[in-house]
Amino acid sequence: MTTVAEIFEEPQDGVAADDERLVVDVDGYEGPIDVLLSLAREQKVDLKKISILALVEQYLIFIQAARRVRLELAADYLVMAAWLAYLKSRLLLPEPAEDDEPSGEALAEALAFQLQRLAAMQQVAVKLMARPRLGRDTFPRGETFDVRVRKRSVFDVTLYDLLSAYGEHKARADTQILHIAPTELHAAEDAMRRLEGMLGRMVDWQSLATFLPETLKPGIIARSAIAATLVASLEMVRNGVIEIKQTEPFGPVFVRAAKPS
Repeated sequence: MTTVAEIFEEPQDGVAADDERLVVDVDGYEGPIDVLLSLAREQKVDLKKISILALVEQYLIFIQAARRVRLELAADYLVMAAWLAYLKSRLLLPEPAEDDEPSGEALAEALAFQLQRLAAMQQVAVKLMARPRLGRDTFPRGETFDVRVRKRSVFDVTLYDLLSAYGEHKARADTQILHIAPTELHAAEDAMRRLEGMLGRMVDWQSLATFLPETLKPGIIARSAIAATLVASLEMVRNGVIEIKQTEPFGPVFVRAAKPS
């Protein structure tokens, strides 16, 4: 593989000038990050221990040499050169006291990670292309053979296994879905709306039982209506809407509209 240094070797005697000869790019770098990886490999060290400053210097020299021999450079190569010059300045100069931007060391670590990831992808691509290819290294079989396959099922179970399987099937078939019908229990919100609608009728103390719904079914439904009305009256007392009193223990509860203070 041609190295970066070999691309810019001085022409031998008798070779046409740079602006007159034909330049053929054999390697065909995919972009500036590919050039950086090639430069890093020329240092012959582990990518995790590579010197970012040395790599930046080599890339800037690469760009200068390319412009000196009048090679056309894409904009992304020049953008990478500007960014690397900025990175070099961040690495050489002390970090400012307050700076929201990443530090020079963080930027250098991010660049090293990108180089490691590109190298890993290239290694995987080489291994993938080295695998045998159908039609070149391996070939499919030509004429197929008329092979008949006969299958015969053999059940090796005991009487207990049969009874257990039948019991599980019977249990699944008898499974029923429980449907819970909606209840008719009264809620405290409904009782509060009923009390608020009847505030105009409260001339004086009235029993709380008079504010219950007219038609109540006996049992738990009637008890839920009484409990909901009591809770609603206590909430309205807390809000200062009505007044409540009870003259004796377990006696009737009386309510009236709150007097203006």
